[in-house]
Amino acid sequence: MLGRTLAVVCLLVVAGCAGFPGGASTPTATTDAGNATQVFVEDEDGTELGNVTVEVADTRDERYTGLSEHESLGPNEGMLFVYDREGSHAYVMRSMDFPIDIVYVGANGRITRIHHAPVEADNEDLTRYRGVGKWVLEVPYNWTTERGVEVGDRVRIED
Repeated sequence: MLGRTLAVVCLLVVAGCAGFPGGASTPTATTDAGNATQVFVEDEDGTELGNVTVEVADTRDERYTGLSEHESLGPNEGMLFVYDREGSHAYVMRSMDFPIDIVYVGANGRITRIHHAPVEADNEDLTRYRGVGKWVLEVPYNWTTERGVEVGDRVRIED
């Protein structure tokens, strides 16, 4: 029984831990007391396409809840979901009152996938927005389109 409890605790610790790698070529961030940071999106030439102030969701519970407890997002607000390592993920619009863009960012800081996710009629049979990334950035609906953000662009997170 003790072994099983220890295994479950270890699994929860591993699932809830997240961090940003060091180095200038990939996103890095630290969170302040408000759990917010600044995220910049740049094209291949380094031209800034846009920036958002984000809440950081770096625990399993925060990633599960996401933006579902928010009523809306301001034009340059969002949420950044942080994982230990790059992997396949699927996001849904569970209990969401507003549409968003879902942006997957690989371990190298490059955007790997962009979804435009409308509000769903109910919480049954939710659309799964899949992608590969170490980070997932959620921003207001069509934020990426309005700024010309594309797969391959770079995401930079302010320290």
